[in-house]
Amino acid sequence: MEILSISMDKNSLAQLEQIQKRLGYSSRSKMLRNAVLSLIKDYETLDSLKGDVESVFVLVYKDTEKNNVSDLIHKFREAIETDMHHHHPGTGIDILTLNTTAEKTREFFNLVKRNKCVYSVNYSIISKGK
Repeated sequence: MEILSISMDKNSLAQLEQIQKRLGYSSRSKMLRNAVLSLIKDYETLDSLKGDVESVFVLVYKDTEKNNVSDLIHKFREAIETDMHHHHPGTGIDILTLNTTAEKTREFFNLVKRNKCVYSVNYSIISKGK
């Protein structure tokens, strides 16, 4: 097994250790391996899509003027069939249904996943083309 090193600020490390304890992982390495495998599975699932795809995305993000989430949503407005938006103090939540090509679905996922203000991106594929 290869060894990777990562740098984290003290606050993030403390949060990571709390999560490790709550989830019952015996080591940070095992927990991080599982997190990485989950990320890999997301990309494998999206990479396997072909044709037209219907999907649901749930975005949770820092609600600031400069989060760019509304710009991303606007960029994909032709693909978005439903957009439910909710404000919670300091947090924005969007539930989106997309009906577009597999390529556009992957592009949307990649853009929101890279956005530093987005806390989480969850998705479900409703139907996929052939």
